[in-house]
Amino acid sequence: MGSSQHKAYIPDTARDNQYILAELQVSEALLQHYTDQLSCYQQLSHQFFVLAQQAGLRNVHFIANDKLPVVRFHTEAFTFQTADQILFFYNPQYHEAQQSFFDGFHRARKISLLCLATGTEIRNNSAQFHQQVQQVVKAFKQQLPIADVTMKIRDHQHLSYDLYAREKGCDSSFGYKLRGVAERYVARDCQLPVDHHAMNYVSCSLPVSRRLKEVVGGAADLTIPFTAFYLALEQNLLQAAQEHHLTRIGLVADGSTPIVRNSRSDKARAGRELRMLSFDITAAHQQFFSHWHPDELVDTLHFVLAAGQDDHTEYGFGRFMNQVEGALKQLSKSVALQPDKDDFIVRFHQHISYNI
Repeated sequence: MGSSQHKAYIPDTARDNQYILAELQVSEALLQHYTDQLSCYQQLSHQFFVLAQQAGLRNVHFIANDKLPVVRFHTEAFTFQTADQILFFYNPQYHEAQQSFFDGFHRARKISLLCLATGTEIRNNSAQFHQQVQQVVKAFKQQLPIADVTMKIRDHQHLSYDLYAREKGCDSSFGYKLRGVAERYVARDCQLPVDHHAMNYVSCSLPVSRRLKEVVGGAADLTIPFTAFYLALEQNLLQAAQEHHLTRIGLVADGSTPIVRNSRSDKARAGRELRMLSFDITAAHQQFFSHWHPDELVDTLHFVLAAGQDDHTEYGFGRFMNQVEGALKQLSKSVALQPDKDDFIVRFHQHISYNI
């Protein structure tokens, strides 16, 4: 099979995102070097901001409240917090920031250093950005008052686009091989530890419209329970995935947001707002996670299709992405989505994590 058949043609209206999170566990050994928790957070945040500025990082955040950062593109820059999350919306081309999030009365389990990519050509410059953050994290670690500290680095990259951009007038696209993060970084002389974990997957969200409820059935009259509605969605999703040879599948319709991880490095867990799905990328059998409540009709459906080890070809994840697009178009047809009117945003995630 030629390399051209391993390319995914992504519309030119697609957006790139990259952010890197470095995590430090807060121990008693660390805290005893400071007057109190507040002093610890203040001094460490100052050290981080100085190092980030020296490295040329322009959008950085110090987080010590145990909330998960979620980063998305937006034309306006704003940040807001929920019980479990801090959501950052920004445009990498224009927005710069430096913020701290902590409470001196809250004993954080961990401190997170969040670095958001800025500028243009985010994907092409991702290795350089990773190297900058690596240097900052290593310098920050050296400045800690205790030795033998392990920090985890998580590099998150997204490529987002409307599945039906062409039907809405976007006539141009670009062929991506969608190489793995490690392969891209090695090619640009950015070194990663041998012992690192990678996760590649697609997530997309679909609003529960009146028409969708009528087409799928079992929910249009708002009669509880909604079991038939959710079971029909499950069947449509599983059938589309099976016909396109996809075996790692998730449906989250319980009001929470899916967080996808590699089962080798993270275990599945649930929270008030977050639902972690932990896939084994080496297993050949089907893995299907479905979360919904029969007496609750949600506003938004979340679908996840994760790549396995076999989906990572010598060219990249282009073939996997074409399979995903085929499955999602079949799924959208089964729920009577209107390509020229409805948005169906597809987000291709590439994550890599390791300890330093």
